[in-house]
Amino acid sequence: MQEIRTALTYDDVLLVPQKSELKSRKDTDVSTQLTKNIKINIPLVPANMDTVTESKMAIAMAYLGSVGIIHRFCDIDYQVKEVKKVKRKQNVIIDNPFTINPQATLKEVRAKILEHNCQSFLVSENGQDLLGIITSRDMDFVTDENTKVLDMMTPKEKLITAPVGIDIEKAKEILSQNKIEKLPVVDSAFRIRGLITATDIIRNYNNGHASKDAKGRLLVGAAVGAGDDFMERVKALVEAEVDILVVDIAHGHSVNAMEAIKTIKTQYPSIEVIGGNVATAQGAKDLILAGADAIKVGIGPGSICTTRITTGFGIPQLSAILNCAPVCQQYNIPLIADGGVKQPGDLVKALAAGADSVMMGGQFSGTEETPGAVLSYRGQQYKISRGMASLTAALSRPNAKEKIEDVTPEGVEARVPFKGPAKNVVNLYVGGLRSGLSYANAHNIKELQAHAQFIRITAAGMTESHSHDNQVL
Repeated sequence: MQEIRTALTYDDVLLVPQKSELKSRKDTDVSTQLTKNIKINIPLVPANMDTVTESKMAIAMAYLGSVGIIHRFCDIDYQVKEVKKVKRKQNVIIDNPFTINPQATLKEVRAKILEHNCQSFLVSENGQDLLGIITSRDMDFVTDENTKVLDMMTPKEKLITAPVGIDIEKAKEILSQNKIEKLPVVDSAFRIRGLITATDIIRNYNNGHASKDAKGRLLVGAAVGAGDDFMERVKALVEAEVDILVVDIAHGHSVNAMEAIKTIKTQYPSIEVIGGNVATAQGAKDLILAGADAIKVGIGPGSICTTRITTGFGIPQLSAILNCAPVCQQYNIPLIADGGVKQPGDLVKALAAGADSVMMGGQFSGTEETPGAVLSYRGQQYKISRGMASLTAALSRPNAKEKIEDVTPEGVEARVPFKGPAKNVVNLYVGGLRSGLSYANAHNIKELQAHAQFIRITAAGMTESHSHDNQVL
């Protein structure tokens, strides 16, 4: 007869307090490796769901020291635009600044401002030779929408420019001395080679904690599937300079997932690829051998996921992490625990069990930065969240071919309370983690894992762990 093993989730265990030498929880370091080559300053990542992560969430999380993964449940052009919004939010030097033709009208300029969320454009007929610059100041008192850029712009004879290779300190000096906000970078033939803005320099200086690439731009990832045309999406995202790709498959321990990872890494070896989702040691190993730079662990623990109920398959999340962590550690590949976190203590338990970071959907759902409007219902404010295998999600995909009767949902759609900015969630969970590290006598996540001692508890123990015998205010 087959042996039936016991598997545990976060509510089944507690961590044993250790003698602590930490004088303050502020003495802890919560940075971690997200992938083999990308480090983040907080071990929290919002889920790549269409009701959680688009550019607004990705920007907010990058400024907070993490990274957002733009979901794949949209057409390629839309996803690429969302990635570009993040990459252009903060630049030390903008490599490919937006340009506009000198014959364009004020009406056309205003349309382009809305399209790109950009207030200034370099002027060029061919996108290479710099003819001038037009900023919001040039347009402030112009009323005729047929006025041409040529008649509003600052011409190149009056421009202050910088040579290729200028260092940022020198650029700051030029901007300050000339009281200007935009500094075009040009070569000896006056061809456009970039743009430096005062706003970006200030942002870069004031956000030392942010997750940034080598050029000072915010980090951003994007999810892809493994369908017939997935490499078309990959190519477009790589050209948009995405930093991370997530091969996003519900059952990641599959030939499709492994082949997708191999293909991406073969064609784009420098791109960081996260593979998942898996819940077993063999699943983690197979994705690592396929070339994954991080492994996403979790089959069915999410708050709006019903995979386990629908299919009968899954592993409680703590055991799934414990299954996969030794393999990830053997190959020095980070583990991302995806789903099942309900409280800050669950984050601490996930990391203690061997995760390097934790992906959350439910806890970030309903925050200000998530897509969708804030709804009012019976005097309360809500936003909508849904599993990516839910009925409505399946039917709304760009390439959806199923009819409603052909879909077997593995998730639900839910109304979640409006929570304000994502920063509130991050502060709560990072604060809980820092306190948890102090209970473990750990200065960082690696020490937490080394010192962790789990004990199983009963249902009565879990009841005791929550507030009880009170009327909570």
